[in-house]
Amino acid sequence: MPGRFLGVSCCGNIGSDADSVCGRSLERLEEHLRAHLAQRLAGEGAADPAHDLLHLERVVATAKRIAAAEGADLRVVLPAAWLHDYVVVPKDDPRRKQASRLAAVEACAYLKEIGYCSAQDCAARLGTSLYEAIGHAIEAHSFSANIAPRTLEAKVVQDADRLDGIGAIGIARCFACAGTMNRPFYSTTDPFCTTREPDDALFTIDHFYRKLFKTAASMQTAAGRAEAEKRVEVMRRYLRELGEEIG
Repeated sequence: MPGRFLGVSCCGNIGSDADSVCGRSLERLEEHLRAHLAQRLAGEGAADPAHDLLHLERVVATAKRIAAAEGADLRVVLPAAWLHDYVVVPKDDPRRKQASRLAAVEACAYLKEIGYCSAQDCAARLGTSLYEAIGHAIEAHSFSANIAPRTLEAKVVQDADRLDGIGAIGIARCFACAGTMNRPFYSTTDPFCTTREPDDALFTIDHFYRKLFKTAASMQTAAGRAEAEKRVEVMRRYLRELGEEIG
């Protein structure tokens, strides 16, 4: 049995005093979830370096920034961001498209088990149960699941996760995955897919053209799009430098 998370109340929309209380509760929730996830990942052995605790921390930090810019509800965004990879399926596994749905089910079950919040407390403001909103945000974050985000909070979590796949950190994660899959860096005959269709099952650089640049174009929020533009330029600059080095 997990330790019960105490002191959480979904405050509703009743003014600054309640917002302050809710903020302190969310801080405690974050502390609890980080410790829980660190223990969970350690128990699973060697973590996928692209989906480790550092990835979760980056996604949460980015989600907070986007949520602040867009006015999203942190009571949904924070638990969804922390738990979006609660179930991880390897990229080359045929069950990959099911991962976010499995994560949503298990994450919401865990939040209920630790007593995060009564679903009824937030129904009036969200128009749905809190757990349903969190579950949808987790389900919709996945690129492979192809689930359209219906809420602002889901859009924020999706953007935050996808931003971690592009830019400098995205390059690092791309090559980390390539190492685990024993995939060559690039094609020696056409490294930048000039005259062929990109195939990221064969070459790592192809993943930039097959997915990463498309990911950047899929941002759902204005804040996400602005950040994606910066990170795309980092990737394009990297490819130019790589081209000079490999000839």
